[in-house]
Amino acid sequence: MEFTIRNFPSNPTKTLATSGLTTETQGSPMIDLRKIVKIFKNAAGEFTVLKGIDLTIQRGQFVSIVGKSGSGKSTLLNMITGIDHPTHGQVCVNGTDLYTGKNESDRSLWRGRNLGIVFQFFQMLPMLSLLENVMLPMDYANMYDFDERPKRALELLTLVGLEKQARKLPLAVSTGQQQLAAIARALATNPPLLVADEPTGNLDSRSADHIIELFDQLVREGKTVVMVTHDSSLTARTTRNIIISDGELIDETVAKTLPLLKHRQMLVVTKKAERMTFQPGQAILNRNIHVDSFFMIAQGVVEIVLQGNKSEDLIVSRLVPGQYFGEVELLRGDKSIASVRAAADNPVELLALKRDDFYVLLKESPLTEETLEKVAQQRLEENRSLDRRGHSTGVQKDYDETSLA
Repeated sequence: MEFTIRNFPSNPTKTLATSGLTTETQGSPMIDLRKIVKIFKNAAGEFTVLKGIDLTIQRGQFVSIVGKSGSGKSTLLNMITGIDHPTHGQVCVNGTDLYTGKNESDRSLWRGRNLGIVFQFFQMLPMLSLLENVMLPMDYANMYDFDERPKRALELLTLVGLEKQARKLPLAVSTGQQQLAAIARALATNPPLLVADEPTGNLDSRSADHIIELFDQLVREGKTVVMVTHDSSLTARTTRNIIISDGELIDETVAKTLPLLKHRQMLVVTKKAERMTFQPGQAILNRNIHVDSFFMIAQGVVEIVLQGNKSEDLIVSRLVPGQYFGEVELLRGDKSIASVRAAADNPVELLALKRDDFYVLLKESPLTEETLEKVAQQRLEENRSLDRRGHSTGVQKDYDETSLA
């Protein structure tokens, strides 16, 4: 089944990039969660599902949230949509505090105007046509003139390539087309935020690909999209990938740097790693000193430097966020093989994992150990070769960091 994604219909009074924005909210994050705790109580006692979540999502990002069953991702999504309320903490979405001084009726009206939700099982009303399903949010939120609603609903169905099926009932079209219609319905009030809960879970790969293409287009037009998914192939296409494990968020730098770890192991590293900041040009490690940590780059650019025979810096490589250093010394038991400094442009933020914790990590993850061993050996050979060349020529040369990282 082929789907056609068309340009978003223009609206002379409200563009996608500014929909839902006011002077007060324009510079604020789309989603700002602070110290979110959610405790469920039943006859067996209390169970803490979310354990102090801090999360900021900026406007115009395409974010995926992943986690195993029971990790808390659906509960987290319910916090963002205002469907459920936190036991403790603050939820601000599109500049609005969802739970301070607001009742369920207030949140329901806010949802209708600010949020579009795409469900895994579509949730289309079976007795209404696709066109009528798309019109429903406009009716509920009392948006647009009554006579304008059918035209706008048809424009949205045209956007997702379903204009010819507009008068059909949901059961008369394919599952992929039902999900596309559900996305059109989620866009009915032109909300700035789209939240999708496993939107491709019941679709074939081709249909799923079209859904992600549509989300990409919406983000380019100014929407913010937050998607819960189990499909790792989809997370590679999002701006950010947020992993939740046992009610806590895994540091995004840890997940990017050590992707072969299990989520449980990533969470341990998140808790044990120390965050460090270095100013532009500041030394991080000097050559021939004892190295006691494994360093993961969170922000900024790190330069690996050798010194030529004329005291000129030989920049071996420039490492970027998601890359690492220090593994050569920890695995070989040597002193630092090069100097390391923050590049001159911006500050550098690192996560440092102590030696003993690093060794425990390798013991628990043989695949990670094997990968780091290969990189360490490659870097060691490259650095020795470059060191010899640097002392013989005194020439500064930059090398592609991908050959060493």
